[in-house]
Amino acid sequence: MKPVAIFRHIPIEGPGYFATFLDNNHIPWRLIKIDAGEKPPTCIDAFSGLVFMGGPMSVNDDLPWIESSLTLIRHAAAVDMPVLGHCLGGQLMAKALGGAVSTNPVKEMGWGEVTVPDHPIARKWFGDLTTFNSFHWHGEAFSLPQGATCILSNQYCENQAFALDMHLGMQCHVEMTERLVRDWCSVAAEELASINEPSVQSMEEIEKDLSERVAALNRVAERLYQKWIAHLK
Repeated sequence: MKPVAIFRHIPIEGPGYFATFLDNNHIPWRLIKIDAGEKPPTCIDAFSGLVFMGGPMSVNDDLPWIESSLTLIRHAAAVDMPVLGHCLGGQLMAKALGGAVSTNPVKEMGWGEVTVPDHPIARKWFGDLTTFNSFHWHGEAFSLPQGATCILSNQYCENQAFALDMHLGMQCHVEMTERLVRDWCSVAAEELASINEPSVQSMEEIEKDLSERVAALNRVAERLYQKWIAHLK
């Protein structure tokens, strides 16, 4: 099988549990380090799927790699190559496929429950799961591209995930590991302490029962990723 391309936009927002999942399922992958100056490939033929990770930038910023990434997503969608997006990655997917990305009413930082709507497309991805505790770290959000279906939401962000055929774009972070959570908290310690909103948790709240929370989220991610890799060619 050709490798899955994973696009990283900042060193501390790497593939996390997704890389572990691919390794456990003997699926090759290649990390494309946008943060280190690596340019997006001009062609997708060398890959079996495209995966875009998170980052603190906006898809609306004037950055040299954004338009190239949007073009790759459109090419992949046109030839039915599976695309997967986490947070910024989901926003890139939404924008590439006709949606819009704008400021969310509130920032979300920390753990929070998300709800799976009761319809067939959501059930295809989540099975009998109706709610779970996901990780959040965003200030912007996406609208749904044409033809896409919302498969996850919560009180702070209407569109937490969308499905479009075999493509999955997420606003929330299901790829988290304990290391990623602690690294993000360390970098954002001052911001977490300065925001007094119910949608933003303190570092102490975020790191409480961390092993158990991450393990539960990994089980949800496993389910989603299994559905996604079924479409790899």
